[in-house]
Amino acid sequence: MPEERVGGDIRPGRLTPGQCAANFADLVAPLKPNEARVAAERCLFCHDAPCVAACPTGIDIPLFIRQISHGQPVAAARTILDANIMGAMCARVCPTENLCEGACVKETSETRAVEIGRLQRYATDAAFAAGKQFYSAGKPTGKAVAVVGAGPAGLACAHALARHGHRVTIFEAKAKGGGLNEFGIAAYKANDDIAQRELDYILAVGGISVEYGKALGRDISLADIRKRFDAVFLGMGLGGTNDLGLGDGVSGIEDAVEFIAHLRQAADKSQLPVGRNVAVIGGGMTAIDAAVQARLIGAEQVTIAYRRSQAEMGASAYEQEVAQTRGVLIRPNLRPVRVEQSGGAVTGVTFEYTTSRDGALAGTGEMVTLPADQVLVAIGQALRAEDLAGQGLALAKGRIAVDEAGKTSLPGVWAGGDCVAGGLDLTVAAVEDGKQAARSIHDFLSSSANGKA
Repeated sequence: MPEERVGGDIRPGRLTPGQCAANFADLVAPLKPNEARVAAERCLFCHDAPCVAACPTGIDIPLFIRQISHGQPVAAARTILDANIMGAMCARVCPTENLCEGACVKETSETRAVEIGRLQRYATDAAFAAGKQFYSAGKPTGKAVAVVGAGPAGLACAHALARHGHRVTIFEAKAKGGGLNEFGIAAYKANDDIAQRELDYILAVGGISVEYGKALGRDISLADIRKRFDAVFLGMGLGGTNDLGLGDGVSGIEDAVEFIAHLRQAADKSQLPVGRNVAVIGGGMTAIDAAVQARLIGAEQVTIAYRRSQAEMGASAYEQEVAQTRGVLIRPNLRPVRVEQSGGAVTGVTFEYTTSRDGALAGTGEMVTLPADQVLVAIGQALRAEDLAGQGLALAKGRIAVDEAGKTSLPGVWAGGDCVAGGLDLTVAAVEDGKQAARSIHDFLSSSANGKA
């Protein structure tokens, strides 16, 4: 295979298609029926179960696990999806170790929680395999709602509103829906095209239309859709990324979010260009997902450099372990100060060692240069506030300010998901935002006093 070089030593074909396919197999294998029964029987079916309180969507976890133990996985799926319409994807990507499983009493008594996430996947997979559609659109109310963004928050909101009988139009900037579930999650966590299958399931409720290629600020304006619809929900996520501020014009420096998106959409991952020596800057889930996948498509050495301690990384201890067991080196307390280059291509990154002084991050003055022919930047995403400029929408900490029901400062406009202030930046939290906003929007639309938004 001829080598296609994209600056430095970045090229496709480091592994064969077969090797890549094997590398991108399920991170955690699905449970078989007998395994699911045994796993379910470990549950104590607690009264006032702490796992339910720890789930942002409030799934009745003891009930669905009991249903699995009685051989009723499809009934268990209904229990799950009633609370979280994106329960199939959440079963794969939720940080259960920090949420439901982290709160499980078995975690304390036996140091091993009930496998709630795998059981949730077992149930939802069973319902999908059976072609079981539990929901349908309600009797038309004559009300119309615009939803901006076909990601988890927007889809959850749209689904709930359609079930109430409201007509929903989703405006999605990309050519396909799913949001970060489709474009921003590591491919080995979302096999079998699960994000699109879940999207199809949600849209099959009826009463929802999607207009793709319609971006807020570029193709549609908030002022316009406020005039055309009775209510608006903003769930467009975070369209911008934070800039490293180093190495402008140097080839080999790439945004980690775009790197992951390309991986998710590639039919043959062996044809994706990757460096021999990759540096990933950041400490959150995006950094982990980018680093692990760089290894899985053939990078020989991948290093995550994070400016604070390893304990302060945004990625969970479990996700850090996933990276390390796949050969990723994590280097904490390194702050990038300079990109090294030769002939316009990156050759490395120079970092300053950091320490904590009186609770604040401080440089030590000691430097180290890590060689790299590719640098993936994962230092956070940001709301594209310019798309909302001049609309009178209040912001807080660079994101949209909302109340507990998801209401914004503008009458008739709600928001949820990653684009709002104070969120958890998790699929499951975005789904709950969409649910709560849908309840508030439905109440608003049902009130005899309301008029056009």
